[in-house]
Amino acid sequence: MNSTKDQTGPICHVVAVPYPGRGHINPMMNLCKLLTSQKTDILITFVVTEEWFGFIGSEVTPDNIRLATIPNVVPSELVRAADMDSFIEAIMTKMEAPFERLMDRLEPPPSLIVADTFLPWAVRVGNRRSIPAASFWPMPASFFSFFQHFHLLAENGHLPVDLLERGNERVDYIPGVSSTRLADLPFISGIFPNILHHILEDFSWVPKAQYLLFPSIYELEPQVIDVLRSIFSLPIYTIGPLIPYIKSNDHPSAGIDYLQWLDSQPCSSVLYISMGSFLSFSGAQMDEIAGGLRLSRVRFIWVARGETDRLKDACGDMGLVVPWCEQLRVLCHSSVGGFLTHCGWNSVREAVFVGVPFLTFPLGMDQGMVSKLIVEDWKVGWRLRKAEDKRDHLVTSEEIAGLAQKFMDLEDDEGREMRRRARELKQICHDAIEEGGSSQTNINAFVGDIFQGHA
Repeated sequence: MNSTKDQTGPICHVVAVPYPGRGHINPMMNLCKLLTSQKTDILITFVVTEEWFGFIGSEVTPDNIRLATIPNVVPSELVRAADMDSFIEAIMTKMEAPFERLMDRLEPPPSLIVADTFLPWAVRVGNRRSIPAASFWPMPASFFSFFQHFHLLAENGHLPVDLLERGNERVDYIPGVSSTRLADLPFISGIFPNILHHILEDFSWVPKAQYLLFPSIYELEPQVIDVLRSIFSLPIYTIGPLIPYIKSNDHPSAGIDYLQWLDSQPCSSVLYISMGSFLSFSGAQMDEIAGGLRLSRVRFIWVARGETDRLKDACGDMGLVVPWCEQLRVLCHSSVGGFLTHCGWNSVREAVFVGVPFLTFPLGMDQGMVSKLIVEDWKVGWRLRKAEDKRDHLVTSEEIAGLAQKFMDLEDDEGREMRRRARELKQICHDAIEEGGSSQTNINAFVGDIFQGHA
């Protein structure tokens, strides 16, 4: 148990409840670390399932963040992708009761609940107990607006829709979101019929929270944040980038093979490749990526969980295939000049923060909209899949090789402009977390709010 001694004044006890998935737990933990770094008299209880406690229990956290568990009432992380309907159903119906029992036992009494937007029952628990709740949306604000205004798709004849025929039609009626291809929108209704119902239920609970938090930076999505602030009466805080940036260059490379390899490569010459930990490409597409790397002769480091041995043989001798790496340290390395990504929002915020440009290859959920932000709005990347290609089109090794060569060519005029824009975005992110910057101002306001409510 973490000590709360040597503190002055009353302890503000925050209960944080992330959705049980790595892409949600990481930003929630980063939020908690950020809050505890602002004031010493914040105590955070971070609630996870017993399975997730096994995954993250050994990770180092500040003294005033303690982990607490509820039973494994949802399907295992190891199999959830195979049956998302059952997983979402369990999230919505099985977690509330054990969470409520945990709340009864917590000392000191909680003063705030911070819960993933996909866990609407946490807001319900807060309302019943007269405990303020903050809804934390760990994805782009533009993706939030898409679901907030989902009814507009049907009103404009885009639901249902045949994406094979109409994928390149543009949607220009989602408030705060610039013109977007239908193919880049998350048509979950056709993939997981029950998930859309639950997501819309999640959104019905947002107005019943007392705060809405985004891990974004206002300057990256200003129009949509302005729209959402005009819609909701509750305070909306952009507190990004919510990455562990303070520690990005703390440690030398000694003893870490992939960092030592990066030390020996020319500046901005290495393409970093990571396709996330949840959704996955087909084996055939992985083979084409590997073949494209071999043909391109571009230096690379590829994080490929579970397939390292097979892919090492297919990729050639210009790079490394590793099962895991400390991603932010790799992205910060001077030899890394580009990032081939599935467009997970956490990874994208890290790369934007360090000024690395993108090759985008989205898989699903919010990733198409993130890719569109990167390519069309921010202009700091290129799509690997051509606009005219269908979503299930196999991108060939020849296509990948040609684009990788052009992308990593530091003399290419288009590439130079893209890298200039990436440096601009990097500066915007760094300015946002300085005192007086948009994110730091929002963090100060949120901390002030929760202490005012706690007093």
